[in-house]
Amino acid sequence: MEESREMQEIEKSQDLEDQPMEAEAGEFKRIPPWSKQITLRGLVASFAIGVMYSVIVMKLNLTTGLVPTLNVSAALLAFVFLRTWTRLLHKIGIVATPFTRQENTVVQTCAVACYSIAVGGGFGSYLLGLNKRTYEQAGVDTEGNVPGSYKEPGIGWMTGFMFTVSFAGLLALVPFRKIMIIDYKLTYPSGTATAVLINGFHTPHGDKMAKKQVHGFVKYFGLSFLWSFFQWFYSGGDMCGFSQFPTFGLKAWKQTFFFDCSLTYVGAGMICSHLVNLSLLLGAVLSWGVMWPLISELKGDWYPANLPESSMRSLQGYKVFISIALILGDGLYNFLKILAFIARNMHASSENKKPSKVVDHGTQVLDNLQRNEVFTRESIPLWLAYSGYAVFSVVSVIAIPFMFPQVKWYYVIIAYMLAPALGFCNAYGAGLTDMNMAYNYGKVALFMLAAWAGKDNGVVAGLVACGLIKSVVSISADLMHDFKTGHLTLTSPRSMLLSQAIGTAMGCVVAPLTFFLFYKAFDVGNPEGIWKAPYALIYRNMAILGVQGFSALPHHCLQICYGFFGFAVVANLMKDIFPSKYGKWVPLPMAMAVPFLVGANFAIDMCLGSLIVFAWHRLNSNKAALMAPAVASGLICGDGLWILPSSLLALARVNPPICMKFITT
Repeated sequence: MEESREMQEIEKSQDLEDQPMEAEAGEFKRIPPWSKQITLRGLVASFAIGVMYSVIVMKLNLTTGLVPTLNVSAALLAFVFLRTWTRLLHKIGIVATPFTRQENTVVQTCAVACYSIAVGGGFGSYLLGLNKRTYEQAGVDTEGNVPGSYKEPGIGWMTGFMFTVSFAGLLALVPFRKIMIIDYKLTYPSGTATAVLINGFHTPHGDKMAKKQVHGFVKYFGLSFLWSFFQWFYSGGDMCGFSQFPTFGLKAWKQTFFFDCSLTYVGAGMICSHLVNLSLLLGAVLSWGVMWPLISELKGDWYPANLPESSMRSLQGYKVFISIALILGDGLYNFLKILAFIARNMHASSENKKPSKVVDHGTQVLDNLQRNEVFTRESIPLWLAYSGYAVFSVVSVIAIPFMFPQVKWYYVIIAYMLAPALGFCNAYGAGLTDMNMAYNYGKVALFMLAAWAGKDNGVVAGLVACGLIKSVVSISADLMHDFKTGHLTLTSPRSMLLSQAIGTAMGCVVAPLTFFLFYKAFDVGNPEGIWKAPYALIYRNMAILGVQGFSALPHHCLQICYGFFGFAVVANLMKDIFPSKYGKWVPLPMAMAVPFLVGANFAIDMCLGSLIVFAWHRLNSNKAALMAPAVASGLICGDGLWILPSSLLALARVNPPICMKFITT
């Protein structure tokens, strides 16, 4: 105690600018310099977490395309990994550097940056939409879908494309970080929630809380992995295994209404809100329960009876384009809403010349001053941001036309001129609403470039332009989320930017390799199988729609699309206009659109997850709030990790020994 008091007095007496400190539990702890916040053990942990989550999100991308936010569980795993590391070294007598909240923040940021490439890199959407299989599904005789307008996936060019387009977004908004975090005081809810979790872990009470969460995570991780291993033995053939169990009978099974025993989606349902899951179920009932059976009966009237259902001129066309109508209606409304919201807030900020009244007291004021001081004291040179963005733009102008001859060099220049402005709008909107609208900005670029390039080059040019804009805009918003987390955990912006860059570089290598693990081991893109990759076909047909207009639609499909586009707009209006107690029950059109093409089974899985959380909160609300994210993460990670051995078995042509199948008698 005597030595502790002496150290405290010495630390208090030092200059704050040279020796920043954080107050914790009444004591002062020295904040490590930015170069010490990035450690070798942290990079190892980031890589391990990034690889595991890349496998998980790639599975989600290639099955339903719906990926929940995993940042909180990534922060939990980072804490588990490094706390276990330091304690094991301590037990064998090796003194390890103390594990700090700053290191926890850096590891979480690096890991999320790594698996974010697998989420937003287009492996289940615009890049996969370039392959030959998707080209054939869209109709080889379709105007705009010209012969040769495809590019088969390859590890080399995909890795090069990721490195080319992913780093510009890291530098596009660096000059605006102080404006958004300190001046505008944007909340970035996901970044704030992650910071609160990390700060809570690094307290005596937080350590006890983390132990309970870790125990729950490990328990359900093991159960999920063993259940997936058990299921594998019974899946030796087409439509075999527990994943095809006709829970509600064979007639409902034929319309995809069954519980497919996927703990990944049960866990995802525990993370997603009840409204998302109920919207998925509503979309499933509306499409597979009502619309598709009715339209199927009109075969020979609305579409030729001799066409297979997978043809875009057949039932598949209705599925794809009605999904697109819902997605575009929801996206356009929210896009315009966010722009109006941004304009109104920026106008209000410019008119309010007086500084806002400080309502914090005592320690809170000191905490805010200290956070602002740490955030601004280690500046990132503007010349680095500007010159770096220019260099990556030049690299893209040279490399992208080389990879895709249909994309002219001036298309790339225009994309990189627009990207910073679009990125600012997206990052500002994400700070206010927590909505990353990058996919909508990407769709705008897709339609514009597809129409500009014309029918010969439009499909490929539109899909690639979508990737360029979406990458810059999405990564910019993600970086601002991380800066907000760093601001609240007293982590240096320099270490945050560098860790994001390292994680992005990891992801540019890991994501293509992960994709090819699935692409070679499973039947990716088969509309009748598990690995439907629905957004690949959706994005390609969006590009075709941009090239040829409404003539791409099947008979009577345009009128139905108008109705669903209007429904999406009206639903969003109702959500915003109605009082919250009514508006919170209005379904989400974007969520409703997913089962229209994918099927109803995963919606049932996710609703089961939602039901578990609802019942848990009714029985013990405090325990549910603490343990539900950890249990959900365990279910997702256990089932997701089984993908690695099952993929290796498939590549080695080792097939399951038993086929469990249900047939009518």
